[in-house]
Amino acid sequence: MIKSKTGKLLVCAAILCLAGCAGNGYVVTTEQVCTSAASKSDTMAAAEKVLAGMHFSIEKFDADAGYIKTEPLSGAQTFEFWRADSVGSFNRAEADLQTIRRTVELNITDGNTPGQICVNCIAITERLSMPQDLTASGQSQIVMSGRQRSVRKLSGQKTSLTWINLGRDEQLETEILKRIEKKIAAIKKQ
Repeated sequence: MIKSKTGKLLVCAAILCLAGCAGNGYVVTTEQVCTSAASKSDTMAAAEKVLAGMHFSIEKFDADAGYIKTEPLSGAQTFEFWRADSVGSFNRAEADLQTIRRTVELNITDGNTPGQICVNCIAITERLSMPQDLTASGQSQIVMSGRQRSVRKLSGQKTSLTWINLGRDEQLETEILKRIEKKIAAIKKQ
């Protein structure tokens, strides 16, 4: 029997950690959504509303080609509960620890059957790579020590900052497709 408050808190924290980790098992992902409930233009409008609702800004919108691309969006952190671009506990934790951004591309095409519209989603995740000399403990004091020195040091290093492609975020892709499907169903009911 645990009698101290500290011991009880540690047990509660361990249970919460295990529950969070257990929820991160295999996730069923969706690569494509096809529907005959809406036209291509209605599907494009629904997709645009879903992306805007998730705080993505549209970089390219081509209705003729059925193509939407967003600008990169920095990953939502744990305390940003109103944002939905970091799907799953792993992605939230990763955004808390590193600078992450995601770009989404949607392709809306005619399906295999007449009147069918299909939506494909690709979400690419990237991580910011800092130059070695800014991350070294000995150099961090030089960067942080004086206002003039830090400006000089960082301005010379801007060209060294790069984004490393981490691959596709299938959980975000699935979430976007589910939301588009739901939005199209709402259009059909109107």
